[in-house]
Amino acid sequence: MTTGLAITAVSACTTGDVFSLQPAVDVGSQTSAMPEAPQYSGMQRLVPSDPYLTQAAYPRMDEPLSAPEQMPAGEIDCRNELKRLGVVYQDIQPIHEGQCGIDFPVKVSAIGSVEMKPAATLTCNMAATFAAWTRNELVPAARWRYFSGVRAIHQGSSYSCRKIAGEGVLSEHGKGNALDVMSIELNNGNDIDVRKPGLFAFRTRGFLNNVRADGCQYFNTVLGPGYNYDHRNHFHFDVKNRRNGYRACR
Repeated sequence: MTTGLAITAVSACTTGDVFSLQPAVDVGSQTSAMPEAPQYSGMQRLVPSDPYLTQAAYPRMDEPLSAPEQMPAGEIDCRNELKRLGVVYQDIQPIHEGQCGIDFPVKVSAIGSVEMKPAATLTCNMAATFAAWTRNELVPAARWRYFSGVRAIHQGSSYSCRKIAGEGVLSEHGKGNALDVMSIELNNGNDIDVRKPGLFAFRTRGFLNNVRADGCQYFNTVLGPGYNYDHRNHFHFDVKNRRNGYRACR
């Protein structure tokens, strides 16, 4: 299993702060997602953050929550928010794997008419944050740039028990607080690869710039192509809490 990374807010999106703070590169050796067959050719460098190199991995088998546990009021309120946002989800059994885990995980398969491929296992808070960004920013940006709705979001990693590469710190993926977006499929048939577009791909470049900048208003970390090699092919969004409310946006 393999992947992941990212997040931030517009008012705090500064390049200097990111580099001086040296945010840990959130990649590791396991991923919960089983991406569809890659559409890329050539030998890709084998790095833990590359969700397309998980063909031999086994998907985790999430069991539905058979008997509803006593949820805190905050979790109940969050699920009401998911319903308000039109999120199609399933409550699944608590996940506890050493330091990793989610007490009350949800498995998201769609946000309104936008499919999540494959379904993403997340905390309710991360699911609600991602759903709000999808409905309020991503879908309108696609309609503005491409005159089309969004059919599906192809993600490479949601919950995944691992540490940040080169450090002993638990990845936000290991807490269910992170999601990696590989591509965005539109209703008109366009499949927008997150990887840095060509020099003259003005519309795609503008759209991906919107994805990054608008994400900074919702997430505490947004890292993507151009930040470093490990993020060359995906956007990493997460809701990591930092001191003084700092957000990393790159």
